[in-house]
Amino acid sequence: MNGKNLTDFTQGNILRHLVFFSLPILAGNLLQALYHTVDSFWVGRFLGPEALAAVSISFPIVFTLISLIIGFTIATTTMVSQYAGAKAIEMVRQVISNSLLLLLFMGLITSIIGVLLRVPLLDLIRTPKEVMPLAADYLAVFLSGLTFMFLFNAVSAILRGLGDAKTPLKLLAYSTILNIILDPLLIFGFGPIPAMGVTGAGLATVIAMAFSAVLGLWHLHKLELLAEFNFHSILNPGLTLTTFKIGLPAGIQHALVSLGFLAITAIVNSFGKVAVAAYGAATRLDGFAFLPAMTISFAVSAIAGQNLGAGQFQRTREVLKWSCLLSSGVTIVIVALILAFPKMLLSIFTSDQQVIRAGTQYLYIVAFSYLPFSLMFCIHGLLRGAGDNVPAMLITLISMWVVRVPLAIFLVKLPALGITGVWLALLSGPVIGLLLSWAYYLSGRWKEKVLINRQETAPD
Repeated sequence: MNGKNLTDFTQGNILRHLVFFSLPILAGNLLQALYHTVDSFWVGRFLGPEALAAVSISFPIVFTLISLIIGFTIATTTMVSQYAGAKAIEMVRQVISNSLLLLLFMGLITSIIGVLLRVPLLDLIRTPKEVMPLAADYLAVFLSGLTFMFLFNAVSAILRGLGDAKTPLKLLAYSTILNIILDPLLIFGFGPIPAMGVTGAGLATVIAMAFSAVLGLWHLHKLELLAEFNFHSILNPGLTLTTFKIGLPAGIQHALVSLGFLAITAIVNSFGKVAVAAYGAATRLDGFAFLPAMTISFAVSAIAGQNLGAGQFQRTREVLKWSCLLSSGVTIVIVALILAFPKMLLSIFTSDQQVIRAGTQYLYIVAFSYLPFSLMFCIHGLLRGAGDNVPAMLITLISMWVVRVPLAIFLVKLPALGITGVWLALLSGPVIGLLLSWAYYLSGRWKEKVLINRQETAPD
């Protein structure tokens, strides 16, 4: 590998970098969301509310199990981008090799734990009895393929740190097309393929993820980034420790969010399968609404990481300014569309009018949280680029576990509100989180956490 494999974000127009780097990531995130949406479409439209509820209930559990691993992929992007910005190409090679093996090992462990504990976890969140068998079957298959998901995400994190957002998009496009083809074949059966129902939806996703992971590793091999991929040369204790220092707070942050949504899901589950299905369908729309802001925050991490590695702090502030303007503009348009056409959007996932009515009420309230979320994502993207993930973790702890969850538990007990209290609680957390994030950014302490300021050579 040489400098030709990376895009230099330390010079040139910042807005142009944000837009052109974000677009492939956004397209990739849309494709990734399409994985789950395709499952929800086939299952919800043809297998009924119980099947849709089973798939919907499964995702908070999956996200909880993978949350810590997400932190290590974030650490990989941070380290690769900062060393790339400092033009330390050999260090980039070492980070790539070390991160791949680390994530492979952790993916295997997480997959085994998830399969073994899926039923107790479903019990923990009060899964309705009629949904339990379907959810357990879906999780058994889906969780068995987590290792492939981790490997693909690791490859994507590496390439983003190098400034390449197009290759992950291509890999994910191939995989998504495969998932779209396999879903109806495995759910309903065709020829010698038996009808597997909800289990077939999970299996289709696993096969597609495995396909994208193998293609991604082959791409790195062609770039000669895996030339030294062996246990003796890549297990660098110092790099592994640095990965944990950067990634663990980010992983804990995602775990706090995941556990918070598990708690919210448990509250929603107590209102029955209509509420569960409505929540599942509406949160699918949430996922699409958040994608532009999340995408821009990923771009901020890579672009800010390179500029911080090069010591360009003023340019990093400009990155945040332009990202906030871009993210808020896109989010306002999305909120307007969702508020204008909620029933039409929800009907993509279900034809049950009770579910659509409940989901519409959710969207009329929770959609107003999208803008503060989008601004908070931008600030956290800069903090990730600096390798300063502890404040974001603490802010998430406060907004989720001091505000959202306790408020939801309190408000649902008020007879006049019922489940509407959950939707109001979901609206409150992002506002508090944004205020705390902005205050920390203004403190300037994130500048002290830049990796290149602490170490210039490979740790022993």
